[in-house]
Amino acid sequence: MVKFVKSLSRGRWRRTEVLLMLMAAAVPLSFATWQSLLNNFAIERIAFTGAEMGVLQSLREVPGFLAFTFVFILLILKEQSFALISLALLGVGAALTGFFPSAIGLYCTTVLMSIGYHYYETAQQSLALQWLPKGETPVVLGRLLAVGGFASLIAYGLIFIIWEWLQLDYKWVYLAGGAITTVIALVAWLAFPQFEAPVPQRKTLVLRSRYWLYYALTFMGGARRQIFVVFAGFMMVEKFGYSVTAITLLFLVNQAFNMVLAPKIGALIAYFGERRALTFEYIGLIGIFVTYAFVEDATLAAVLYVIDHAFFALAIAMKTYFQKIADPADIAPTAGVAFSINHIAAVVIPAAFGLIWLVNPSLVFLLGAGMAAISLAFSRLIPTHPEPGKELRWHKPLFGAQPAD
Repeated sequence: MVKFVKSLSRGRWRRTEVLLMLMAAAVPLSFATWQSLLNNFAIERIAFTGAEMGVLQSLREVPGFLAFTFVFILLILKEQSFALISLALLGVGAALTGFFPSAIGLYCTTVLMSIGYHYYETAQQSLALQWLPKGETPVVLGRLLAVGGFASLIAYGLIFIIWEWLQLDYKWVYLAGGAITTVIALVAWLAFPQFEAPVPQRKTLVLRSRYWLYYALTFMGGARRQIFVVFAGFMMVEKFGYSVTAITLLFLVNQAFNMVLAPKIGALIAYFGERRALTFEYIGLIGIFVTYAFVEDATLAAVLYVIDHAFFALAIAMKTYFQKIADPADIAPTAGVAFSINHIAAVVIPAAFGLIWLVNPSLVFLLGAGMAAISLAFSRLIPTHPEPGKELRWHKPLFGAQPAD
């Protein structure tokens, strides 16, 4: 096995973009498996309500909040190595999930899986922004989303077949998805060389006032994501009674759209710019969340879920905005800080909104619409051509300032 992988590794495909795509394909095979089964597993096997699900999701986001420690780990490990170790840990955590069908067991395996997932995502974002040329970044990031979408299609398709035809237990499905991710991480470790970043990265925490708009958009993005990840999916099972196969089919549709649309969205961001892309996203989210609040039809809810998921590709614009305004040496430390900022809301919202859910589920989505409106206001501050020293549409504080473009 090792000799075979090493022989393959002599090929011309040993490039940074190929490694990014391989890692992008590995993540959904375990995370998509974990996510698609989660609500049914939690409700059917452990009798979770919205309150317990909120606690679970808050615990899942704690490693994301601690992502700022990423920069200190780089004092010991190379960034590429740490990304692959984290990817393997994601696979191990997902593989163990079905073997611990209790509240404590699910909490523990979720945290283990989440440590791998969030550290991997931090490293992957940092490596992509370092390795990719600025003009190509949105297009390549769109391709990475498409690769992830294709891998998710495979995962959801296999889950559907296994569940409908083979009727295997939850634990074997979780084991299969997690094991494949772990094996891919091992293959990537053996097959690819260590790629060097064009600019050495700072190994200290970086917080710069001129990045404040990026921090604000990242914070609000973390809040928005929780409404979708935690409560939209939970609504499909609790309110509309979606089965494992129905949820899996819904995820299949999501990823099919993602696979087709993500590269095009990346190209559109490159053409129209970050401000217009994010403006479009947040206006759309306001409408989606308000409709979520009052939806009574299961089919309409599914349509909203698919559209909501498609909007995630537009978040590429936040990453490319930062790449354009950043000091190249700040990318790795800021990736960790940004993930921590993103997860401040993510740690609090699931548990807090889980309690609101018990009283009035509609209010959860109306609050989500309010968050999207705040994000819309922030997005309008992005200049048409962001660059260092031109981070906002105004060079000076808003009051009494002149537009930058």
